[in-house]
Amino acid sequence: MGDASSDKAQSPAWSDASSARSVEHSDNIIHAPVPLRPRLPSRKSSGTMIVPRESDIGPIDTVPGPDDVRAMSPRRTSEDIESLGKEAREELQRHAKALQDSLIVLFNRIEAVKEEHDKLDNHNKFLQKYIGDLMTTSKITASSSRVKK
Repeated sequence: MGDASSDKAQSPAWSDASSARSVEHSDNIIHAPVPLRPRLPSRKSSGTMIVPRESDIGPIDTVPGPDDVRAMSPRRTSEDIESLGKEAREELQRHAKALQDSLIVLFNRIEAVKEEHDKLDNHNKFLQKYIGDLMTTSKITASSSRVKK
């Protein structure tokens, strides 16, 4: 039994509650094994890419073939660059036009709010004058009625 419980205490996947209590109260601390990183394979040097002039290799092909990795390079022709520039300018012009339209809508809204504010301000001034006139009239009538009594 001592051998089986020691296996459970060292195994990280044990689920027996009785052995868990005994491990909790013991002074032994269970540590998970530290994983080791596998070693990288050693590589040989690729050597120099320089070929002497007097070598019998033959002419070097400067134009890559269709299966050559260099043919998949992201290099672009002047036509490609021109078409990309044209697309970018058109997109920028569309964006500028949309911004101008939204600015015009915003300006019109500001003007409408400003007109509404001026109208309400004029009404407010009229009402203040009217209330002031009523107050002075009521004071005059109130004082004259007291004098009559």
